[in-house]
Amino acid sequence: MSILNADLHCHSTVSDGTLEPEALAARAKANGVELWSLTDHDEVAGQRRALVAARAQGLPYLTGTEISVTFADVTVHIVGLGFDPDHPALVQGLQRTRGGREERAREMAEQLDKAGIPDAYEGALKYAGNPELISRTHFARFLVDSGVCKDTHEVFRKYLTDGKPGFVPHRWARLGDAVGWIREAGGVAVIAHPARYDHSPTQEYALFSEFKAHGGQAVEVVTGSHSAAEYVKYADMAIEFGLAASRGSDFHSPDESHCDLGALPYLEGRLTPVWDLLTDRIQ
Repeated sequence: MSILNADLHCHSTVSDGTLEPEALAARAKANGVELWSLTDHDEVAGQRRALVAARAQGLPYLTGTEISVTFADVTVHIVGLGFDPDHPALVQGLQRTRGGREERAREMAEQLDKAGIPDAYEGALKYAGNPELISRTHFARFLVDSGVCKDTHEVFRKYLTDGKPGFVPHRWARLGDAVGWIREAGGVAVIAHPARYDHSPTQEYALFSEFKAHGGQAVEVVTGSHSAAEYVKYADMAIEFGLAASRGSDFHSPDESHCDLGALPYLEGRLTPVWDLLTDRIQ
């Protein structure tokens, strides 16, 4: 089952993607995806649309979300798969996590204004629609479309990251809470794109250890931002910690993403695919 074109990490307009859930389902099917999940940030509002669209495409589907967590003063993302999207603990936890986004966004806009970029909050909100879901990605799109930067990669080199104008840290959910919400809702928790976090080796080991202790069950080994060497590193870590392996492009937009839906290498045969833990929850 490792040789399955599963894409279990992507984003729609419900969070910070540029395509509607229906368009993502069609794109996934056209690209040969055999198992799909929509994992919008801190939100499950697109799940019903994604499931209906997947069924229309004849595409097996797992419910999904990506929860923002603060661990060792760094923002870490935990993907949830195969859960009940109406479970109260999960719904309420995600609502609390979203609650700080608007305040953070206004602080980001204040910093950008001091750097000579006015009206950034209003500009970013045009791309987000909902203040509860506004994120750095929406600010990045505003900065590109207003001509401040040529693309979103330049934005994150010059702005919105630690030490640059527009960076405002946020206290997200706690690791144990995020894993707990997913488990209470019947799902499996996954560490998303672990190579992206600015952790020391000791902090990374602590993340994996605490995640496992809280009941986390999987890690993204193959994902759009990982290198070939990182595929191997996190395959080794999955085995060391007794975690299943997940695979997802982290697709946001045809124009911005490192990797298209369904375009990733397959998982290594020595790994346990996360979908083996979720066979009764595939819809």
